[in-house]
Amino acid sequence: MEVDEPRRCDDVPDAEFVRRWRKAVDDHLPPTKRSLLVTWIAFGTTFGTTRLITHGIRGGWLPWGNVSAGGRHLHHYNFGIAALAGVGLIAVRGDRQAVGHPAVAAGYGIGSALIADEFALLLDLQDVYWAKEGRVSVDVALGILAALGTYLTAAPFWHEVVRITHQSALRQLGAR
Repeated sequence: MEVDEPRRCDDVPDAEFVRRWRKAVDDHLPPTKRSLLVTWIAFGTTFGTTRLITHGIRGGWLPWGNVSAGGRHLHHYNFGIAALAGVGLIAVRGDRQAVGHPAVAAGYGIGSALIADEFALLLDLQDVYWAKEGRVSVDVALGILAALGTYLTAAPFWHEVVRITHQSALRQLGAR
């Protein structure tokens, strides 16, 4: 029976690297930008995951099917509307600490992505989700929008993080 080798020190990010990332967050991401960044990341991740799951269900390569209640198919925009209603409730309540919480920003991004993914269905009030016309272009456009929003929301932060990561990688390579 083989024993796993113990982790070496250089396998773990050094404390200086982590400290510099945290400083980059503090220096380049005020609370509003942090919320926007979390929103865009949640939107892009949810949109991509939703597309993957719906294709898996339709293609039969995922072990589960559509969500139903009382024999009626529940579209994922229903969950998006519920998420946005919850975020709205928190916002109207006005608790500053809760409103600025990353979970609220994530909830907004998730809810928005679930609705955006089925926007054609909401627009026509017909189940046109799998119609070929324009589906690929909509997928690509929303994916680009999510990536662009994530980048533009915090461009100086991303530039600093790339610089820090590059310097750390060079130090790690030089230490070997």
